[in-house]
Amino acid sequence: MYKIMTPGPTQVSENVLKARSLPCTNPDLDLSFYDFYKETCELISRLVGTKNETLILGGEGILGLEASCASLTEPGDRVLVLDNGVFGKGFADFVTMYGGEAVYYTTDYKKPLDPEALEAYLKQDHAFKYATLVHCDTPSGMLNPIHKLCPLLKKYGILTVVDSVSAMFGEPVQVDESGIDLLCGGSQKALSAPPGLTFVTVSRQAREAMDRRRTPIASFYASLKAFEGYYEKKWFPYTMPISDIYGLRAALDQVWEDREMISRHERIASACRGALTRAGLRLHTLGGYSNTVTVFDVPEGVTAEAILEGMKAEHNIMLAGSFDVLSGQVIRIGHMGNNANVADMTETMQALEAVLKSLGMELRASLGEVFGESLGEE
Repeated sequence: MYKIMTPGPTQVSENVLKARSLPCTNPDLDLSFYDFYKETCELISRLVGTKNETLILGGEGILGLEASCASLTEPGDRVLVLDNGVFGKGFADFVTMYGGEAVYYTTDYKKPLDPEALEAYLKQDHAFKYATLVHCDTPSGMLNPIHKLCPLLKKYGILTVVDSVSAMFGEPVQVDESGIDLLCGGSQKALSAPPGLTFVTVSRQAREAMDRRRTPIASFYASLKAFEGYYEKKWFPYTMPISDIYGLRAALDQVWEDREMISRHERIASACRGALTRAGLRLHTLGGYSNTVTVFDVPEGVTAEAILEGMKAEHNIMLAGSFDVLSGQVIRIGHMGNNANVADMTETMQALEAVLKSLGMELRASLGEVFGESLGEE
């Protein structure tokens, strides 16, 4: 087994694995499971600072993004797609799939979205039903300032759909404070549960927009309205993956009890970035650094494949490359959730140093030593 230091899936704790092995009841017929599901949803809401309802859906994080767009979009709706990364641009696929008109607001893929520039754009055109934006665009590690962008969009009467799958729980998220209408998360990132679940918080305004639809939602599985009144009716739209939800709850309880989770992500990410730059490696983005994933450019004379294979073959550690426009150009280190600990990150930095040297690269400083110094050898 590899030590997975990727930006999701991440390492899973023993208590989460044990929770997933608990005996199954019938989630459709056992009334106590409806309470368990609802309480788990409410715990997610508390963790992201909202009184809005949360729904857990049986599917990987992408399902939450599609369900949000499916539930809001009607044919002809104009939707603003904030595009400064691969996943940001990708939202347009869901918009057009359900008949909407995706209008791109495209900016530099190496810089976070600028609220002032966006406002200048919105002054000229703000006739949009909703906007889509990504908190952490995982392929590049770009972090966008959602707590400034979402209130700005709300100022112009635009609903917001935020993909925080790879940021939430490793980065601060305050839904009500920012007026986020639909916040999407996933089980396999900073929560450090296995892949397979997504969850979406739904604001009153988003719910009202769904209720005002003139046309039915063009999906059953990717419909948030399908869950309407589930607790009162004691009826789920499909059989819930009960073992996955048991594991998710154990992971959420772990996050609730970990009062240093956000600060630990910040310390480890800062030390990682500092070690890479002092060693002479170049961070991919020019700002907007995420505390859940660090991305650096593949040095000249070396290939991404050689680095990744060296890490696996020589050190049993799995890092990630990227895809789309970044395929073969960058290496991604995931320090989110259970990966965000000093021991595993120190081992990863030392291994990366050894692999780069074996490939003929001269480093200006020791990755392992600088990383440890930055953390005061915790």
